[in-house]
Order: sequence, then C-alpha cells, then structure tokens
Amino acid sequence: MKNKHTAKVPTSRLSRFSSLGGLASRLAGNVIVAGAKKLTQGQKPSLNELMMTPQNITHMTNKLAELRGAAMKVGQMLSMDSGELLPKELSDILSQLRSDAKAMPHKQLITILKSNWGNDWLDPFAHFELSPFAAASIGQVHLATLSTGEKLAIKLQYPGIRSSINSDIDNVATILKLSNLIPSNVQLDQLLTEAKKQLHVEADYHSEQLMLQRFQSFIENGQIAGNHFLIPQVYPSLCNQNILVMEFIEGQSIESVAALAQPIRNEVATRLLELFFKELFCFKLMQTDPNFANYQYQNTSGKLVLLDFGASRTIPDALSEQYRQLMSACITDDRIAMESAAQSIGFFQDSITATQKSLVLDIFYMACEPLRFDGEYDFSRNTLASRIKEAGMAMSMQSNEWHSPPADAIFIHRKLAGLYLLASRIGAKANVKQLFENL
Repeated sequence: MKNKHTAKVPTSRLSRFSSLGGLASRLAGNVIVAGAKKLTQGQKPSLNELMMTPQNITHMTNKLAELRGAAMKVGQMLSMDSGELLPKELSDILSQLRSDAKAMPHKQLITILKSNWGNDWLDPFAHFELSPFAAASIGQVHLATLSTGEKLAIKLQYPGIRSSINSDIDNVATILKLSNLIPSNVQLDQLLTEAKKQLHVEADYHSEQLMLQRFQSFIENGQIAGNHFLIPQVYPSLCNQNILVMEFIEGQSIESVAALAQPIRNEVATRLLELFFKELFCFKLMQTDPNFANYQYQNTSGKLVLLDFGASRTIPDALSEQYRQLMSACITDDRIAMESAAQSIGFFQDSITATQKSLVLDIFYMACEPLRFDGEYDFSRNTLASRIKEAGMAMSMQSNEWHSPPADAIFIHRKLAGLYLLASRIGAKANVKQLFENL
C-alpha cells in the first residue's frame, strides 16, 4: 500500500521534529530564492507574499498531513476558531487539513497490530480489511468481521501521536509565528494550549470508550430515544488505549438526507437539535465535534447513527445554567440579562468597551434567532450562518480588546454552529423554540 494515498507516520519525537525542521528550512530557502527573484525585478514583496507561494502551500500542507496528530489538529482548530480572519492562503492549507489524512502503509499497520494484540492478532477475525475506510488526524478506521460473524469498526491510533502532542504543537506554533501568517487579533497561544488539552483527551481511546458507553447508557435508560438514534456497541476485550473496537453500523452520509422528503429532513434536524439541548441542559456531557462524518442516516430504519465520541466534554453545572439564562434572555430580548449571563460565562474582560460589548450581545441575539421564531424555522431560506460570520469578522477586526471565551464555550458554540450548518445543508425546518422550551 505504498502510493500517493499512504504515508508512513513518523513515530519518534526526533523524527517528527526533524520533519518539521526540514519543513521550516525548505520554506525559508524558498522564501530567500523567491525574494531574490522579486528584488531583481524591482519589486519589494512582503514576507506573507513570499511565504504563501503555491510551492510553499503545497509543501506545508503535505508535510502537516504526513505528521497527522497534533500538526493536523492545530490546523483544524485554527481554521474553525479563526474562520475568515486568516489569510486566504493559510485558510486553504487548514481547510485541506480538515479532510481525511493519508493512511499508513500496510507494513507499518501490521507492526502496530502485532505490538497491540500480539503475533496472533488475526486469530479472533474471519476477515480484517487492511485498507482503512476512514483516515483522520489521530487514527484510521478498518472494517473487520469476527469469527462469530459480527461486523466491527476498528479505530487504530497512529504510532507516536500521544507522546508527541506537546512538542508537535509547539513546533508547528513556531513555524506559524515565524511565517507571520497569524493575525494579531487571533489569540494563538490560548488556542494552542486548548489544542494540547483536547488532543490528549482524544488520543486516549480508553477515555473515548467510556464516553461512548455513557452515551449508550442514555439510550438504555430512555434519556435518548432509541427509536431515533443508534450508537455503536463497544467490544471492551479488544480495546486498549490505542485501539477502539466497535460494532459496525451501516448508514449513509448525513448530507444524503438532502435528497429525501421534507418531513424526513425536518425530523433529522429536529432530533439533532433536541439532542444538543439535552447534552447541554440534561446530560451535562456534549459530543462537541460537529464534523458531518460523525452523523449517518439509515434509510431502512429512519434512525440517526452517532459516531466518534473522542471530543466529548463534561459541561459544568454553572455553565449549563448560564447558557440557559443567556438563551432565555435572547428570546425575550432582555439585554441586561443577556449581558449578565455572558459576563458569567466569561465573554467579557474588564477592558472591553461598551461598543464592543454591545456587538457581542448582538451576535448572541442573532444566533438565537431560531429560538425566537414561532413555528418551524426554515434553515434553508435564511442567511443566518453568513450573517453571524460577517458580524464576528467585523467585531474582531475593529478592536484588539475582544478575547477568546472559555474553552467550554468555544466548543459549545462550535457544536451549535455545526448543527445550524447541517440543517441548512439538508434544507430542513425545525421548531427550535419548542425544543428549548420543552427542556
């Protein structure tokens, strides 16, 4: 499996550092050559212009994707948290890092399977597909069948990821800072600190197993309607910190729902938004990754399949109540209550101006538009997502006094924004106000 779709994962800290060091050296060399050429032509190019040549963009993207793990996670977090505030060229790199990573070659894959399950690793299986059906920043997923006939999805972590998280992120941060590509109003250090914490959690497959089982228990005790959702069962005897073995559940991509009848589209959006509110206000536990690949739809049963619980976060009781107050105040347009709730959550620092604070509250009010609408809110016929993004851009560019909110708030907003986008993508309508009031 040695082709353009595969690449060996560097495993040791030294090899990963050398890989990033080589990237920095090559970028610097390209900048010098391009700069000299421009100067001979009588031009005075900026550092950003010299750094973001097509050649450098391609090389940077390929190298970060090859490293997987923290290198990709930095790109993913920066892309999602900073949005259109980043230069277009850097956004292009980061958007590519949100896509599937390259898979490991078969030789490296077999080595990992033997190190985790022993030389007889294949014994429990009637079949094990060596080519993964999914590959991402931390690991890749394989289809297998037990000798007893059960189909499994086996999530296998790339080697060296967990031990290299902090050093990888620090090294990538150095490259980004030296490149002068990150705008001053993007609080890079805070984002990178959170990226380290989040990646350590996601790289612990034992922790993800426990989270998956907790969500399974919500179905078993009726807190999540089992007639609407499916969550894979775990096979604990085959799991460890590096491997997560789950039931394989057949399903179609969630975007395929857009081709189905309107009532089905509405039902899908309604159930996912209802689950969001339950996670925030009832379970106090939220799967915070809004990647569309984490949802599937079963045409045969009409059920939604929920996948990937590595990014699950516990929501503190106080934060849950503060969001209830914030949303309630947005529904009634009570600016004083909105400001109080936002202050409690941690959105404002002492130096923020009244104008800046008002802009933040305006965005909250806008984001709660579906909660104020009486009846079914039509996500396909409004520009809510683009209006929120434009308002955020305008606010961030006007002042350096704005600061990133607490990490929990970032992930909550990310999840809700992802659900809004999904509802819009599949052309759904949902009575969001009723869902909120019911809880």
